[in-house]
Amino acid sequence: MHSVSSSQPETARPFLTWQRILDWAQEHYRCRTFGKDEKIPARPGLLYLVQRGAVRLVGEAQVSATTGNSRLPRINSEEAFLGFVGAGQPFEIVAQSPFTLQSVAHVDQTAVIWLYWHDLDNWPHFRREVLNAFRYQHQRKLLWLSTLGQRRTIDRLLGFLTLLIEEFGEPCDEGYYLPWILTHAQIGSAIGSTRVTVTRLMGKLRQRGLIRSYGDNLLCLPAESSALQQKRSS
Repeated sequence: MHSVSSSQPETARPFLTWQRILDWAQEHYRCRTFGKDEKIPARPGLLYLVQRGAVRLVGEAQVSATTGNSRLPRINSEEAFLGFVGAGQPFEIVAQSPFTLQSVAHVDQTAVIWLYWHDLDNWPHFRREVLNAFRYQHQRKLLWLSTLGQRRTIDRLLGFLTLLIEEFGEPCDEGYYLPWILTHAQIGSAIGSTRVTVTRLMGKLRQRGLIRSYGDNLLCLPAESSALQQKRSS
């Protein structure tokens, strides 16, 4: 699997010069640890690296609407879950009105490093690793968009969960499980549905044996999944 668990040694991370980057970040005060659901004060133009834990990317769109007899528009904020960034992976924050992108620590003790892009001039090989990681993320987003194009909500739901667990899942006796809690409301915002609908459809997927629960309410895809069988054999 592409992602690397934070429990693995530093030498196993996708960036070959990771330890040197960690030392540099600590020396230049470019590393900070966040609590669960704490907003990460990221801004456009900087490069961020997740050292430990997981970051949740959230998109917000400002939507104007009028209510009642008022002629003054009311600004509503609609939030959507856009995915995770796991340990050892980079991310950027982009801003384009009326959309904003925010980053939030999804689990406690999430550590993030930040750099200016020109800082990578000191590590040319590391720059290539970062660009390769962004290319991989772009490919995954294309698969995500393809999944969201499915007409039936249950197909979007299963495709979304499969993509998440393929990328971030960890092995267990039953298959692969997502190591972080994801609420039904967050899933609904990602696939264009509601919390109530997601809860109902998750029940159907469990009845069909397409998903299971693992540990403390974690999501699991059983080993019988063809996609996971391919990952185990690769």
